[in-house]
Amino acid sequence: MGDGRAVRLHCFAHAGAGVSSFYRWDKLAGSGVRTTPWLLPGRDERRREVRLTTRDELLSDLKPLFEQIADEPGAPYALYGHSLGATVALTVAHAALEYGLPAPALLAVGASPPPDLPAALANSAGLPDEELLRVLDRFDALPPGVQPGDVWFRSVFPVLRADLRLARNLRAAAVAPAAPGPVPVPVLAVTGAEDPLVGPEAAAGWQRWTTGRLVRRTVPGGHFFVRGTELPRMLGRAARIVLRHHHTEDGDRS
Repeated sequence: MGDGRAVRLHCFAHAGAGVSSFYRWDKLAGSGVRTTPWLLPGRDERRREVRLTTRDELLSDLKPLFEQIADEPGAPYALYGHSLGATVALTVAHAALEYGLPAPALLAVGASPPPDLPAALANSAGLPDEELLRVLDRFDALPPGVQPGDVWFRSVFPVLRADLRLARNLRAAAVAPAAPGPVPVPVLAVTGAEDPLVGPEAAAGWQRWTTGRLVRRTVPGGHFFVRGTELPRMLGRAARIVLRHHHTEDGDRS
């Protein structure tokens, strides 16, 4: 069963990434927060597994997450997704409601426009290798000196391309006529002050995806500010607010 004194923060990484960005988050987020990063197939210890590219494949792979939510019905939880992960987090929030599970107490998204706004890399998945590399390099999304055939190209590039397909398909599913639409939970939309891909205007678009409150914040850094320390500290503060609100509601019901 869940620990009523903590909020579980489920985290989803950006395209091509594992979960290393979240390794220090429990410490950085502070008390009252338990960070649970979700590693998708194709990377790190799951590198030999088939990569995901569709909504159904993603939800099937995340079955343990939904089982965990079901097993902790009284415990508040939050979702954070970075870039591609933001669309994954929105998809998880939608699916939880579809499955009759408790909704997250908070949906936090970083470095991502909502599904109904253009995304810089959304239609790049089908580009030839060298052209896609040029596009990624333009947005500072590559390690220095990457060349076709090197270790990064062989190990990470196929995962990145599959993730771009996943992002495109998740965004399309979110805006389909039968899609659930706005979620009944507050949304925290975070952008990087020097991010060339996603600015404050895009973050403002998340208001259309919640029937609750939208809070916008900017942190230092570019598109990959998830690797810094300000974001987990901010999410830790947000989680403690969620926890206090949860306890107040419990007190009102008792």
